[in-house]
Amino acid sequence: MRLGDQAQAHSCPRITIVTPSFNQGRFIEETIRSILLQGYPDLEYFVLDGGSVDNTVEVIRKYSQWISFWVSEPDSGQSAAINRGLRMGSGLYATWINSDDLLCKNALANHVLSQGFADDVVYSGDCIHIDEAGNVLFTHRGRVHSLEDLVRIRSVWRSDGYISQQEVLFPLELALRVGGMNEEDHYSMDYELWGKFFLAGAQIQYTGIPFGMFRRHQAQKTQENFKQTESMLDAAVALVGLADSLPAERKQEILADLQSYREAYPLMVWKSSGRLAAIGLPPSIVIPVRKLRSTLEKTIRNFTRSTK
Repeated sequence: MRLGDQAQAHSCPRITIVTPSFNQGRFIEETIRSILLQGYPDLEYFVLDGGSVDNTVEVIRKYSQWISFWVSEPDSGQSAAINRGLRMGSGLYATWINSDDLLCKNALANHVLSQGFADDVVYSGDCIHIDEAGNVLFTHRGRVHSLEDLVRIRSVWRSDGYISQQEVLFPLELALRVGGMNEEDHYSMDYELWGKFFLAGAQIQYTGIPFGMFRRHQAQKTQENFKQTESMLDAAVALVGLADSLPAERKQEILADLQSYREAYPLMVWKSSGRLAAIGLPPSIVIPVRKLRSTLEKTIRNFTRSTK
């Protein structure tokens, strides 16, 4: 019996998947195929494109007969597109897969066969990180188990405990109940959503199932580290303020640590930017040296080409 057939023999409630998209024509076909080829018997799939001007629409049309709904028109950003898809959905569980990411082969069927579904449980599998060409870099598994873990950015989230969005499957009703994505948050909306889930009393369960693939490339928002970090710290502070389950003293300790991390982060980034920065030299020395080195390398390349 094939894996898809085994899944059909189990209880297979509808799953809603949303793909927000904008000018990712070079990746989106692989994304769409990774979802449509799941072999899951009750899959609802929405592709919400923000009016791409590359070949995205051409690719979507190629698969339109297997897509539940798709549109290409200007929108208010990724969070708004995801919310639109979730509100249209009728699944018991849901997730979104960005147009440069993937679902792992048989992810949904493997989940049904090994886990099933429970009320107010957010499931997190393993996320396989790949490079731009699709080569596997490493596999990640989160270790956030509570709201307190989530807001401890220094000691948990940024110490490899983070939850990759591509590895998560959540109850659709829960997402709608907490208001979905914050459409004003363009850098840490998934982090903020996990916090809203915890505030609503949800539990997280790690499955160990290879579930999603996160593609690392230079054009993605996660490369804008400063903006993402500031956004996430702002969200964490707000979540701490809403966490009635945390004693006042612990809240103050967490808020102090968040502020300390906010102040230390720029120097941490600077020290990781190269060897001269790592040994403690300031930008006033390192940046001119880097510019001089870049100029010399360019001159040597031009000279080499001119003498060939």
